[in-house]
Amino acid sequence: MTIAIDTGTSVKLHFALALEDGHVVDSNFESQPATFKVGDGNLLLGFEAVLMGLVDGDEREFTIPPENAFGQHNPQNIQSVERGNFAEEDLEIGAIYSFQNGDGELPGVIIEVGDKEVMIDFNHPLAGKNIIFRIKIISVSPEQVH
Repeated sequence: MTIAIDTGTSVKLHFALALEDGHVVDSNFESQPATFKVGDGNLLLGFEAVLMGLVDGDEREFTIPPENAFGQHNPQNIQSVERGNFAEEDLEIGAIYSFQNGDGELPGVIIEVGDKEVMIDFNHPLAGKNIIFRIKIISVSPEQVH
């Protein structure tokens, strides 16, 4: 019996995330497939939505727009931080710096270094980008009872 992907099903798949220019951000096609339960929060909703109804053996490629992937780039997520908060050797444009906030760590990318301030971009690095989502479904099974 063939089971289609739906909320609660367990899915084993190979996937690749790439940018429109072909740069591969993440892929497990060369390693073990990933397994997740649809609706458990391990996959962004925009990625789960395109899988619905697929079955074992299906191979597809989808373009996921930013609002269904990592969100739009938000200019309010670019913050100025006093330069004195950084060690001089850490001040490199493009470097990822981890900040403590009330919920734990928040990574930010240094985008500009001034005499008194450092501009940090707290947007997800893939925010504002279309993501090419390529998948091969290995298996779909009913919800596992533990």
